[in-house]
Amino acid sequence: MLRVDLHLHSHYSHDGRSSLQQLIDRAHECGLDRLALTDHNTFDGAQEFLRLAPELAIAGEEVKTLEGEVIGLFITARVAPFLRPEQAMDLIHGMGGLTYVPHPLDRNRSHFRMDRLVQLAGRIDIIETYNPWCDAAANRAAARLAEDLGKVTATGSDSHSAEELGRSWMEMEEYGGTDDFLEKLRTARHVVTTSSGTGRRA
Repeated sequence: MLRVDLHLHSHYSHDGRSSLQQLIDRAHECGLDRLALTDHNTFDGAQEFLRLAPELAIAGEEVKTLEGEVIGLFITARVAPFLRPEQAMDLIHGMGGLTYVPHPLDRNRSHFRMDRLVQLAGRIDIIETYNPWCDAAANRAAARLAEDLGKVTATGSDSHSAEELGRSWMEMEEYGGTDDFLEKLRTARHVVTTSSGTGRRA
């Protein structure tokens, strides 16, 4: 089984505090097998990450749209910020990537209105249902939304430093290609820890 973290940031993000090498070293310490680098509104770090650690890297970006934020996973180029969410999601899919909506109902950060998420459902592949920076009510609401929409769910660490890696991850089977990744993620185990040690199901 692979341990996969689908939401994290490096110092290529305006609010990231760790270098790519620090993230790579920490991933090895924690036994993480894949990291999706999802820096804010830039693809530069993901490109360098693919060069440094291709066996570990999933190339991504967390894009601020005119409404909420959208993560593109398995993308090949930058998605410009401040597009309509439909445009950003279509660009991600046009690259063969997957759309992942992080912290979808966290009122303390950029988020979508519930009715807009329902409207965008056909363009959404994955909904984040556990984010450690969200309160329990926001995470529960995200889980209910994902269930109502029949969407694949994910836990993301939303780490902004290497020290924050290893507190949550997805445990899933090996995959081949993005379609298979999405199917394997559907039945993956959500793991949340109080440290980088033994996890429990979220």
